Amino acid sequence: MSKVRCACGQCTMAGLRWPLILITLGVLLFANRWGWTYNFGQLWPVLLIVFGIAKVAEALAPAEGHVGR
Repeated sequence: MSKVRCACGQCTMAGLRWPLILITLGVLLFANRWGWTYNFGQLWPVLLIVFGIAKVAEALAPAEGHVGR
């Protein structure tokens, strides 16, 4: 049996949430190599902001054509 993947806007945005977090973390770590110094106390709010933006984009995306539950 073939599993059907949903291509609605909400599912697409939900699938992008963790890649966005990892890309943000990678950019911040790369910036550290270029001399921008920070500690976790300065970093975690940026990750929360990116996570929140991704959740808002998911909520605002259309659910037309949703396949699944």
